[in-house]
Amino acid sequence: MKKTEQKRELSSFFTPDDVLCGTTLATRDAVIRELLTKLALNHGIGNVDEAFRAVIGREEVEATVIAEGLAVPHARLDGLAGLTVAVATSVQGVSWAGGRTANLVVLMLVPVDAPALYLQALSSVARACSDKSAQETVKRLASAGDVWNFFARGGVILPSHVCAGDIMSPNPVSLRDTDTLKHAIDLLSRHKVIDLPVVDKDGDLVGSVSSYELLRVCLPDYILWTDDLAPIMNFEPFAVVLRNERNTWLAEIMSRDYVVLPEDAPAIQVAKELARNHSRQAYVTRGTKLAGVITLQQLVTKILRA
Repeated sequence: MKKTEQKRELSSFFTPDDVLCGTTLATRDAVIRELLTKLALNHGIGNVDEAFRAVIGREEVEATVIAEGLAVPHARLDGLAGLTVAVATSVQGVSWAGGRTANLVVLMLVPVDAPALYLQALSSVARACSDKSAQETVKRLASAGDVWNFFARGGVILPSHVCAGDIMSPNPVSLRDTDTLKHAIDLLSRHKVIDLPVVDKDGDLVGSVSSYELLRVCLPDYILWTDDLAPIMNFEPFAVVLRNERNTWLAEIMSRDYVVLPEDAPAIQVAKELARNHSRQAYVTRGTKLAGVITLQQLVTKILRA
């Protein structure tokens, strides 16, 4: 008989005592330190200064405002038994890095050796609170108990596993299959990326263009198999391509060999496919439409250091 999976509610990882309701603290650092002090008093998380440095260190790598008005600062700490959560609300907003403002702050501390736990909790918070109307509701609640009840009654459940859609970067820069080679080179250079997805007029994923493909377009096949570089010392083949870049269509050069997964695919499957195909990134689809992209660097960071 298949074992029934026990659902874990986010509200089970904190209490009303871990909520800073309607705070007048105006800065990121002040709110984070106050929440950590609560967790130290209520759950014995250890040294507040060390935890503060860990959380702020993570913030300096990348600010954790995951949606307008919603910040999810976090850190991985030694000695924790499991996920520990504290919540702050602010009507006027808390100043965050990059000129952004957070009205709802969900601080998470997770054990160092629990790579999926934070991502599961983050997914549940993002789904429940990224919507502006939800933030408007929770930031105006009158008491810590009301804030806790918001999460409890809303049924904010940690998913059983992290999906591709939970860790992808949505709405990636993309090319159209009717674009020219010139436009592809311009976008690759402007956004400093190696690969770009190609979609058709309906937004369906139909191909990929990479800097490696552009090199192969520029370099004749015979050059790849000879040590004599004299004929191309001044990048002559590149000059030919540049003269024709406005008349070369992506449909002629784009690749159809790339990693693609549906947004509900387990994130571990993304890792498997990237490793198996020696690929730098995976495209994520919603049906046939391009929904997002997951780079190898992004995946490694989220799993091992996020």
